[in-house]
Amino acid sequence: MPGDRFHGDLLSDNMEFLQWDCVSVANWIESLGYPQYKACFTVNQINGRKLIFVNCSNLPKLGIVDFKDMQVISARVRELLGITETPWSHSIADPPRDAMALFLERKSRTGERADSLTYQQFLAGNHPCNPSTT
Repeated sequence: MPGDRFHGDLLSDNMEFLQWDCVSVANWIESLGYPQYKACFTVNQINGRKLIFVNCSNLPKLGIVDFKDMQVISARVRELLGITETPWSHSIADPPRDAMALFLERKSRTGERADSLTYQQFLAGNHPCNPSTT
């Protein structure tokens, strides 16, 4: 199962989930105890790069409407990605999320630059994928 294969340090260059196809994501969802939602992820073609954007706001668009299931799935996605939940007191006018979340948004893109970007390069700001260096 994909979920069983991913227990490494997210800060390393090994972010295997980014390479998951939609079947691997669906199998991971099943491994969480939600086999009834496998088709929601395969039909909507949610691969590892798209999984980065899965949260309680968009799970209903995938066909997942049970609130408790949405909470658990969203929490497990954040856990997999190594990002923290945005506090309810966080204003939408505030700067966006933590560094890992911003890094994963960059990694969600396809292409050679995004594929070669490491977390350390992202933090240092010295990668061609970083708008401050292009």
